[in-house]
Amino acid sequence: MDVNFELYKVFYVVANNKSISKGAEELMISQPAVTQSIKMLEGQLGVTLFVRTKKGVILTDEGNELYKYVKEGMSYFVNGYNTVSSLKNLNSGVLKIGASTSVTEHFLMPFLKEFHRLYPKVEVKIVNLLTEVLIKELRNGNVDIVIGSNNNIDKDLDFHVISEINDIFVSNKKIKLDVDELFQEKIIIQTAPSVSRNSFNEVIKKNNINFTPYMEVVSHHLVTELVKSGMGIGVVTKEYVLEDLKNNNLYEVDVNFLLPTRKLGYTLPKNTIPSYRVKAFIELLKKY
Repeated sequence: MDVNFELYKVFYVVANNKSISKGAEELMISQPAVTQSIKMLEGQLGVTLFVRTKKGVILTDEGNELYKYVKEGMSYFVNGYNTVSSLKNLNSGVLKIGASTSVTEHFLMPFLKEFHRLYPKVEVKIVNLLTEVLIKELRNGNVDIVIGSNNNIDKDLDFHVISEINDIFVSNKKIKLDVDELFQEKIIIQTAPSVSRNSFNEVIKKNNINFTPYMEVVSHHLVTELVKSGMGIGVVTKEYVLEDLKNNNLYEVDVNFLLPTRKLGYTLPKNTIPSYRVKAFIELLKKY
């Protein structure tokens, strides 16, 4: 069915004003154009919609029935317009961000605070899972954006680099070791399959190093706390422990063995248009 919605708009405005002339004024078109539109709609429906009087026009029984539905439809259009405008202006909606606990705690917090300050009416939800799980959630539409390291990006996703981060060995005291001595120490590291652990495993394999961790824990924060207590040497992300290094709570181990640099960024589905909420958050990230 070929429906000309403009004709129904003219009908609705004339019915509200009970006048062809007032309807034409509101629509900002000529009276003959309004009359022609009404005649076209009546011709399509095969009924008379208005009866002319000295004071204007009144709806017929058929016109009244049609008006009930058109009025309801117009309210949906208006509500839809207002909802989209509100989302566009960031006055409502939900932003769902996927990130590991470490990334959230050590990188995202300033951006989350600033986003909330700028757009307090947008609800922000943080989903803390392993990056590989978050990527699945992104594909399924359960999160809008994933923040973290994602060096092995798939073809259906776009990864945008924000900065580079570096993993290092840390201790609760100043020590200098050679490579053989290092891997004889009690090394504390995050469990697989975290991105940092996967990256560490790759460099160990590449250098043919026989390595068995002393302790494997689920979070970056636990690694640092265990190292501070003297439990062993930890593998941590340097950018996440700068305050501890500055305050001598941790010390970078002096060893001639560099772990590879990792890229930190955000991942989005390819060939999709991000919402205004996602775009606004990305703009904050770009200022990093």
